[in-house]
Amino acid sequence: MTQTAVVILNYNGQELLKKFLPSVLKFSGKAKIIVADNNSSDGSVDVLTKEFPQVEVVRIPGNLGFSGGYNYAFSKIEAEYFVLLNSDVEVTEKWIEPVISLFENNPSIGAAQPKILSYSERQNFEYAGAAGGFIDSLGYPFCRGRIFNSLEKDNHQYDDNLPVFWATGACMFVKAALFKKMGGLDEDFFAHMEEIDLCWKLNRAGYSVFYQGASTVYHVGGGTLSATNPRKTYLNFRNGLSLIFKHFSSGQLLWKFPVRMILDWVAAAKFLLEGSGANGMAVLKAHFNFVASLKREIKKRNLLKNEIPNFSVKNDYKGLIIYDYYLKKRRNFGELKI
Repeated sequence: MTQTAVVILNYNGQELLKKFLPSVLKFSGKAKIIVADNNSSDGSVDVLTKEFPQVEVVRIPGNLGFSGGYNYAFSKIEAEYFVLLNSDVEVTEKWIEPVISLFENNPSIGAAQPKILSYSERQNFEYAGAAGGFIDSLGYPFCRGRIFNSLEKDNHQYDDNLPVFWATGACMFVKAALFKKMGGLDEDFFAHMEEIDLCWKLNRAGYSVFYQGASTVYHVGGGTLSATNPRKTYLNFRNGLSLIFKHFSSGQLLWKFPVRMILDWVAAAKFLLEGSGANGMAVLKAHFNFVASLKREIKKRNLLKNEIPNFSVKNDYKGLIIYDYYLKKRRNFGELKI
């Protein structure tokens, strides 16, 4: 069995493959490199066949999104460790070894990520993952090195390795057996926050999620959907509600869910005041569709509760990141009391 399978999910990204696959092939040692193609129509598979014959291709019968695409691909792959790697990531020398060493030295680790820096501003952390993810008491995700849209410079302040709450799907290492045991990625999410959901399940099941600062990759970000795209806004707000509905205890949900709904309405109003009506409407659409699918959400919550009855987790932030950021003006992770 292959020890490590690096799997790049692709959808109409032939130019990204041409640009970033060479670094993956050069620096990934003995790992198997696989591109899972989400039924692209831009000739991506032809490019792979002609220019990268050493790369294995898994053809997905339709565009199943991030979650469905990876679930399909991993059902076809045998390995000890899976690596989910975005197609717009440049890896560096020996990026795999330090992360795998974490797993080998600590059997309780279920998932991990390297340091994620910006491809265009290489001294800065990148939005998607930075130096490891956390979640606050209302279920809002943030990172070491990135709180909301404030990005820190990499001054080697996060060259450590330590347990975090979630690892980014832009470059996530996960034990294959645990990925399958946890049921893979929630395909209802389609894209965005599905990796947080997986890590939350791992946390509830007693496993650790780690950050390894001895490994570095550079991420472009926004390769599929830009940060201001209403589709991305919709997915983030809808999936955010689904995330806390699945994982908060009944006592927490009783008051935290209404608070989240109200704060989402505030965000929608902010979008409208800033002249972004499409994003404001995306928030309202996210709420409408969540309520419309409530029966399914309840079923998923109950199934998960039966499989993993524990609601207690570690490495979550007991404070409110919105309060810290907007009222206390705490822009850097080091200013938080974690």
